[in-house]
Amino acid sequence: MIIEPRCIVAPSILSADFSRLGEDVASIAPTGAQWVHLDVMDGQFVPNMSFGPKTISDIRECSPLVFDTHLMISSPERFVTQFAEAGSDIITVHLEATTHLHRVLQAIHDEGKQAGVSVVPSTPICMLEPILSDVELVLIMSVDPGFGGQRFIPSSLEKIKALVAMREQHDLSFRISVDGGVNERTYSDILSAGTDVLVVGSAFFGAEDKSKFTAMLQGLEY
Repeated sequence: MIIEPRCIVAPSILSADFSRLGEDVASIAPTGAQWVHLDVMDGQFVPNMSFGPKTISDIRECSPLVFDTHLMISSPERFVTQFAEAGSDIITVHLEATTHLHRVLQAIHDEGKQAGVSVVPSTPICMLEPILSDVELVLIMSVDPGFGGQRFIPSSLEKIKALVAMREQHDLSFRISVDGGVNERTYSDILSAGTDVLVVGSAFFGAEDKSKFTAMLQGLEY
């Protein structure tokens, strides 16, 4: 009997060693993780900067996995085409970062990519309801975005449960992803709330055995 993983594991390269980024990205697939999470920060929407389309383009050949690009940038509509051409498979934008959200999501779909929407911890989940039928992914930030290694905000669990109820109510099929403070102490409660995708940064890259850690998150034997 084949046992399916209970979730998608998406290591965030924000916690990788950027002096050997290509090698770190290439090392993700052998662990059993299914996605590569790419946190793009502009120093404006969040108080930090990371990387842009060229970095994604440069590492695209290093991994066959899904590239899950999270744009923590103001006015993301300016850069949808660039991130699509760089090799992103999913492009997620923030509800709080753009005025015309429907238009941005349509632009992502026009590029042939899956569209995601994200909210910061202070944004009520009900704000997402008008656009849920237009996305393939909803990303719940369980820390205030901008820095890795932060503690999980417990109230995020109620937001996940509310989002699961909204998905069922409207008979939709988008995935629910959680980013921030996901580790060996928090992952079980996060999955129990109804999460489909776990974004893991420092807990993954700091693990002594990354394959064993991934299998634990997925509920698989190792």
